[in-house]
Amino acid sequence: MMDLEGSIRPALYLAQELVKRNYDVSMLSPFMSDKVEKHLCASDITPFNLRSKLFTMRLGFSLVWFESWMREAFLKLNSSHVENNSSVAINFSQVMSLPAFVWYLQGPPSFALKDIEKELSVGFRMPYICLKPAIEFADKRLIKRLSNVSSFIVANSKFCASMYSKEGVDVDDVIYPPVDCEIFHPSTSNPSSNYVLTYFGKETKFSVIKEVADLGVKIRAFGSKVPFVKKNMLNHPNIEFLGRVSTKELVDLYSNASFTFFPFTHEPFGYVPLESMACGTPVLTYDLQGPGEYVIDGKAGWLANSDGKIIQAAVNIWKNGYSPIVRKHCIEEAQKLDKKCYLEKWLKILSNTG
Repeated sequence: MMDLEGSIRPALYLAQELVKRNYDVSMLSPFMSDKVEKHLCASDITPFNLRSKLFTMRLGFSLVWFESWMREAFLKLNSSHVENNSSVAINFSQVMSLPAFVWYLQGPPSFALKDIEKELSVGFRMPYICLKPAIEFADKRLIKRLSNVSSFIVANSKFCASMYSKEGVDVDDVIYPPVDCEIFHPSTSNPSSNYVLTYFGKETKFSVIKEVADLGVKIRAFGSKVPFVKKNMLNHPNIEFLGRVSTKELVDLYSNASFTFFPFTHEPFGYVPLESMACGTPVLTYDLQGPGEYVIDGKAGWLANSDGKIIQAAVNIWKNGYSPIVRKHCIEEAQKLDKKCYLEKWLKILSNTG
């Protein structure tokens, strides 16, 4: 738990709600930053930080997570440090194979790596190709282990459920991750619309973003400076890379963008499209996987089924714009996945299966 965003958010929102309902709540992680620990304590959540020594700590969040997964998948190092291999109420991770009442699926890494392989630089791609059989074997074994010790299994999207089903996991329900519409909402009624917003992360299809920038679209990008981003992306005249930004800055970026461009290699759910919609800004992405389940084509954004079509659509929308009613539809669709709806579904599951 390096920060409080992304895949941490579903667990944190539920923990905070249970505290409000007078439950004693603890959160366990192989590693927590000081910021996370302080936030949990301030929220009356007891942190259990295993303080794993992670060698990739300075190389970016994606590699830290992957190292943590490898420790568990190959050697079971994370869960072995938990006293008596204790059980947990809800396991939101794939880096701790502890007995759990509910296991919340957010995506197997072997599937993600297979999809992002083509976007990796040679320095990362070659080691991955060599390790691929071992990674897939370890992932299958870990999935089976987690499935066997979990009583109830929930996925974060239908696509995510389908990936685990291929590994023999029976998924009991789907709960989409939440967006907090009290935080993510339009910060202006008069968007500047003078740039397209995108995200740089491990699942980004950088080659497509570069082609769009080459065609004259002005792009602003936020996110981690992942190690395998090529210099021609960071130095491109039509791409302004902002790095990690605060939540307030992100809300303003979403709100003022012409649209959010989200070409991805692998995405079980995708927070970026949902956050953008909550801020009233439509999304251009692919008609598949997680984003294809909640971005409504022609209403709250646009879906494309190939690289060529998504590039063409990006240029056309940038040049010609769209009806203002689309921004209103974005907000309406995002509210269907608001934090309140997410918590209601969880509380229903916990009450019905408890």
